[in-house]
Amino acid sequence: MSEATDVVAFKVEDGIAWVKFNRPEKRNCMSPTLNRRMMEVLDELEFRDDVGVLVLSGEGTAWSAGMDLKEYFRETEALGLKGVRKSQSESYGWFRRLRRYQKPTIAMVNGWCFGGGFGPLFACDLAISADEAKYGLSEINWGILPGGGVTKVVVDLLPMRDAMWLTLTGELIDGKQAAAMRLVNESVPLEKLEERTREVANILLEKNPVALKYAKDAVRRVGDMSYDDAEEYLVRMQEAANSFDNEGRKEGIRQFIDEKSYKPGLGAYKKDK
Repeated sequence: MSEATDVVAFKVEDGIAWVKFNRPEKRNCMSPTLNRRMMEVLDELEFRDDVGVLVLSGEGTAWSAGMDLKEYFRETEALGLKGVRKSQSESYGWFRRLRRYQKPTIAMVNGWCFGGGFGPLFACDLAISADEAKYGLSEINWGILPGGGVTKVVVDLLPMRDAMWLTLTGELIDGKQAAAMRLVNESVPLEKLEERTREVANILLEKNPVALKYAKDAVRRVGDMSYDDAEEYLVRMQEAANSFDNEGRKEGIRQFIDEKSYKPGLGAYKKDK
């Protein structure tokens, strides 16, 4: 297997695509090679019928320690502005792709998440952390500001004081602190991390996949809209979703009203009926 394949590992089991940064000897730092390969893997998995949820994690003791300082910075800077811009577009490109992904996505943070690792963390729809994981914006410690949209990430996800603390001090927080700040949804002991992530993934697998796609896109987009614009946008989004899967919507209503076989507030309708 080539290096380009080795740097990202994945498997599909029971509707879940388990994708891993696979440079454990480098704390899963993202290199130009990894960034290109990640885009290929996302392409391969996005429209597979046997994939309903994508989980992004890391091999070994790290989720991702950010960008590879040697390969991403020093070696690309040696190629001049053209090399730098190409490398940036490759990394930011798959982050952006992940934010708009066809399937719901979960970051399963098993270890170190530093600097540039905040980009794909934010790009995932949900995030489950190990208590033992460590988060930090180390850029201030070597003389730059957090790039690649990372400053935007912490401002969008965190209260201002927490965003400033991480950005200005470069100090680490653990999974429990990250959950308290709402950087992640929740934190569990490392030995329960995969089990809990699988539980959350299975909750998503029960839902209508078209509704999931439109709902996640709506949450991403309406934050910058006025109320009136958001109201109009959401009405049109629902119309678009209905045009793709109106039978699914009808089936959910039929099971609720006619069969009385489920209650929407307590669970999803049965997609296989």
